[in-house]
Parts: sequence; C-alpha cells; structure tokens
Amino acid sequence: MTKYPMTVEGENSLQVELKELKTVQRPAVIKDIAVAREHGDLKENAEYHAAREQQGFIEGRIQDIEGKLSTSQVIDVLTIPFSGKVYFGTTVTIINLDSDATVTYRIVGDDQADIKSGLISVSSPIARALIGKEEGDVVVVKVPAGNVEYETDQVEHI
Repeated sequence: MTKYPMTVEGENSLQVELKELKTVQRPAVIKDIAVAREHGDLKENAEYHAAREQQGFIEGRIQDIEGKLSTSQVIDVLTIPFSGKVYFGTTVTIINLDSDATVTYRIVGDDQADIKSGLISVSSPIARALIGKEEGDVVVVKVPAGNVEYETDQVEHI
C-alpha cells in the first residue's frame, strides 16, 4: 500500500473537515431530505434532488478524507534533525538565476498545497527538483516555457 506524506497541519485540517462533515453537514442534509420528502411528489421536487446531490457530495468527501487519512504518513519536520537538505516539510528559499527573483516555499502534501500561501505539493516539478538538494545547489526545473534554473538559497525547519 502506498503511503502519502502529510504534514501535521495537513492531518489536523483534514480531521477538522471530517468532523464538520460528519457532525454538522451530514445531519443537516439528512434533515433537508426529510423535509423535502414531506412536500410530496419526489419526481418534480427540486429541493429533494438538490439535497440528495448534496448528500452524495458529502458522503464522497467523507470517503475521500477517510481514505487519505488511512493511507497517510504524517511527517513532523520539527522532530527530524536538521541536515541542511531539502525534504518533505522543509521551507526552502530559492533564487531564479535568470531574473534574480527570490521565493520561499514549504513542501507539503497534495491536499495542503496552496501556491499563494507559499505551500507547494511534494509532487510538483519544483519540489521534485529540490528534494535532496542543499543550500547553494543549483536545480533545473522543466516548465512549459522551457528550463528554469534555481539556486537553493536557504533551507529551514519551521
């Protein structure tokens, strides 16, 4: 079975969402379905069909989260001795060698990725190129516009 890496924060976020779905949203949609059934003919009852569709979405999301949590490998970067290398959970500052632009990313699991917040997926091209590198190493990332060279400027455990 394949284990999927996840940060502690990522696991907590999924646990909170799962609890919300099971304790708030699922009971609410079940109630909505019961109310819609009381309105009579189900074939032409838009409220009923909308509630059933919402129920399907909620149940699917619950299964998705439970599956991810059951196959996750939670990695707490703060418990790993600092080695100066880039790996899952580290925060890395890189410099684009063409434009001298500096950007800082934290390498996280797929569900937690948010480029606007500086969180990139471990399966992204940049993260895959950076994994295992140290400060001062140069990496080449293949992007649709060609190859981009980055220098690893700083690696942190945050």
